[in-house]
Amino acid sequence: MSMILILIGVIAFIVIATSKFKLHPFLTLILASFLAAFAYGLPSADIAKTITSGFGGILGYIGLVIVLGTIIGTILEKSGAAITMADVVIKVLGKRFPTLTMSIIGYIVSIPVFCDSGFVILNSLKQSMANRMKVSSVSMSVALATGLYATHTFVPPTPGPIAAAGNLGLENQLGLVIAIGVFIAAIAALAGTLWANRFANEQPDGEGAEELNNKVEDYETLKQSYGALPSPTKAFAPIFVPILLICLGSIANFPSAPLGKEVIFDTLMFLGQPVNALMIGLLLAIPLLKSADKIKEFSERISQGLIVAAPILLITGAGGAFGAVLKATEIGTFLGSSLSALGVGIFMPFIVAAALKSAQGSSTVALVATSALVAPLLGDIGLASDMGRVLTVMAIGAGAMTVSHANDSFFWVVTQFSRMSVKQAYRAQTMATLVQGVTAMTLVYLLSLVLL
Repeated sequence: MSMILILIGVIAFIVIATSKFKLHPFLTLILASFLAAFAYGLPSADIAKTITSGFGGILGYIGLVIVLGTIIGTILEKSGAAITMADVVIKVLGKRFPTLTMSIIGYIVSIPVFCDSGFVILNSLKQSMANRMKVSSVSMSVALATGLYATHTFVPPTPGPIAAAGNLGLENQLGLVIAIGVFIAAIAALAGTLWANRFANEQPDGEGAEELNNKVEDYETLKQSYGALPSPTKAFAPIFVPILLICLGSIANFPSAPLGKEVIFDTLMFLGQPVNALMIGLLLAIPLLKSADKIKEFSERISQGLIVAAPILLITGAGGAFGAVLKATEIGTFLGSSLSALGVGIFMPFIVAAALKSAQGSSTVALVATSALVAPLLGDIGLASDMGRVLTVMAIGAGAMTVSHANDSFFWVVTQFSRMSVKQAYRAQTMATLVQGVTAMTLVYLLSLVLL
């Protein structure tokens, strides 16, 4: 019982330190690692080694993937590729289903671009479509936000899902994580869209709402500010080619060897390694650079990407350190047997992630910390297989979107850019993320009954 009380105390420390005292998640997780190590009685000579090896172990492989993915996302964001992606979706789907179209745009754009940035970039498009098609700005905002949010929490190469996959030993199975994640994220996005449709006749009631309706031409102005936009092929290639290569690498590695064991197998196994695939994606992003001095611009984009990636890398490494400490204790075996008796199973990662997300606001922190916490338990609760680990990542992702409210930066981006009052945003956006999380977790549970 004391082991559980210690764990609860450490989790409470993480929540209180990050939410009440606003301590950076990196330092919080490192301090939590030391607290857990001392509380569980690890030999003092081994504590520092356990923490540093855990920190370095997760970053040794996943770190490069996060950096490369972030740099690609930065280039796509700055080049106007996200605008091109949005235009392509509108042309394909037309304007018959505006909220669905908006959700799909968000779903695609948030794979390479962070959901906060994606909403800022696409806000003008959203408002322009809402005005032209006489659709509620609130419903369009929620549709866009939930579309962005879906892939942000489920689909690599977004850093949160990648870090969770790394903590759970899925570095070489990212193709499987992507395949399952794309499906679950699509259902979560659809759930968000259906919730958004509840506000079809409701206009924003926050400060500046009336002014918002007069900004029909903002999207065209935004497009012009990027100059010549990249072609659809150039815009989509840097993100979808790496995803395709990673998936093909995973297929080639199936035990049945569907693609043989010779040249094709060796080629796809090399290209399907996430680091190699994302290096190819980075090369495909170079044609998106616009200035005459492409080398200088490329260096600037790399610097911008590294600035964005740095805190994510530190949080991910700290999560790895926390997980290494927990693995070095007996808490995994003890909790695993206890949870097996309760029959909680796949719901346990969801509950922990949802509690962390709702308490401290960051989906990435919830994904990293929860995956580090549950990694030692997987064998004892029957989730040690590759598919069990993948579904655990999905359950954590579902929890990490439940719910977005006032302590989440994305909540304020959506609220302020959409001119919703806080009360309205809680009814529309916060409830939408609750619906998404519960829907996604229900789907994960159903898949676990079939696939495990």
